[in-house]
Amino acid sequence: MADGGAAAETVAVENREWYIAGYAPNGLPNSNHLKLRTVNFSLTDNSIPDGNVAIIILYISIDPYLRTQFSGLGDGLSLPQVPINQVIRANAIGKVIRSQNTNFSEGDIVTTYMFPVAEFCVMPINWLQKINPTIGITLPDYLSCLGVPGLTAWVGIEKIGKVKEGSNVYISAAAGGVGIIAGQLAKLKGCRVVGSVGSDEKVKLLKEESGYDDAFNYRVETDYEAALNKYFPDGIDFYFDNVGGKMLEAVLNHVNQGARISLCGMISEYNKVWTERRGVRNLLNVVGKEVTMQGFMVGSYVNYFEDFRKEMEVYLKEGKVKSKHKIYDGIERFLESLTSLFSSSNVGKVIIQVTP
Repeated sequence: MADGGAAAETVAVENREWYIAGYAPNGLPNSNHLKLRTVNFSLTDNSIPDGNVAIIILYISIDPYLRTQFSGLGDGLSLPQVPINQVIRANAIGKVIRSQNTNFSEGDIVTTYMFPVAEFCVMPINWLQKINPTIGITLPDYLSCLGVPGLTAWVGIEKIGKVKEGSNVYISAAAGGVGIIAGQLAKLKGCRVVGSVGSDEKVKLLKEESGYDDAFNYRVETDYEAALNKYFPDGIDFYFDNVGGKMLEAVLNHVNQGARISLCGMISEYNKVWTERRGVRNLLNVVGKEVTMQGFMVGSYVNYFEDFRKEMEVYLKEGKVKSKHKIYDGIERFLESLTSLFSSSNVGKVIIQVTP
């Protein structure tokens, strides 16, 4: 802030924001593609249009789909590319510091998936949803269990997987923001749940803290066919796919008759142009075993959000679902936190705390 005082008492502040400097069709994005700049941000009333509010951003959700917004390619996700020199946008939580609408007051906590990756912003109120934190639920929980990752996990398990008690459930990228929640939801349904992860530390986490029946390190057990034979001797009834590629192909050799597969994300393929991505050669198994394989975008299920929220709040308060966060401090760590998603360094939901 300009004077170190409260944001609502200042006339102007310096606002740091991340923008697209160039598209990155291959490999991990770097400082040639994403850059941090400082701009002036006015807090005078006449700088905020009617029906808008000025916001100081508190937490930003870091998700793999952000990578697809600046690939410069058509990636099949129907997400528009961010124009060059424009600020990238993400799901986040902020606090109202100026309001030009009677329904929003200074101090209100709000969220939207359209926040800029920045420290301050002005937003129209019809883009915002208020948050009223309750005892036992932290603000980061609203970006994980009660946010897009939680809704994604719930849709995959509840609406697409339609899992039943006794089902054999497999979840890839199981210690990530979505996978760690999906596994716990499947356990609450009475399923046997196994996950794959990229480190022995994550295997231990899933088994000891997240209730998974078993888990394996795919960097150690690199023969996926042998691994799935070992962990699913009775076959797979439901697969929650977060990685695609080689793992999806292996799963199709181990699915049971009538199995269901939800295609949530394909993180193993995001940093490649589509012609270099691994094709799946055994799709005939989908026909022979009458498998239902459905891709989904969570935005198509927002009409279920209230049902999901009520259910998840109960689970959180009763300790039946536990969140796991990796929190980076400071807006300057956005690029670092984003690229970390494509390594084995993070456990749980990756979040930036922008403002203490």
